[in-house]
Amino acid sequence: MVPGWRWRSVARELMATSVTSPSLRGADVLIYSKCMVDEYPDLWREYARGREPLSVCLQEMHMDRVGFKVATIMLKARPRSITVLTMNGSPHCLQLHFAVEQARQLTGFEGEVRHVVVEKGEAFEVSPEAIKAARHLATVESLIRELSNASQQRDITKS
Repeated sequence: MVPGWRWRSVARELMATSVTSPSLRGADVLIYSKCMVDEYPDLWREYARGREPLSVCLQEMHMDRVGFKVATIMLKARPRSITVLTMNGSPHCLQLHFAVEQARQLTGFEGEVRHVVVEKGEAFEVSPEAIKAARHLATVESLIRELSNASQQRDITKS
């Protein structure tokens, strides 16, 4: 934990937070979908504990602005880690994962970046490769076809 850090019961908004805020320097940062606090408060508290929580809603804010903000935080504040926590299945939430990965690529950020999505109250960690694949629908389609073909082959060999 960062010296002088205090756990916040209510987080700040990402876009209203200074990129040079002392609370972000060397910190473990949680960037989360604003709706998480209402939808899954216990899960949100679990992920917020020990991290500097910053909320954002990609339904209210364009992902380019969010990505620029995250990239600038990576460069100026140099957090130790960033965890992204969103709802699974929301196209707006998915953009937050895209924006953070793009910021990491552009800045060469070397801290740990974790992606977590919540489906029916259960948290699932998602790899950067899954985030990248989700941006490329042709790749997703190829993977689905491969799985379908493999499943059909298994069914044939069982017969």
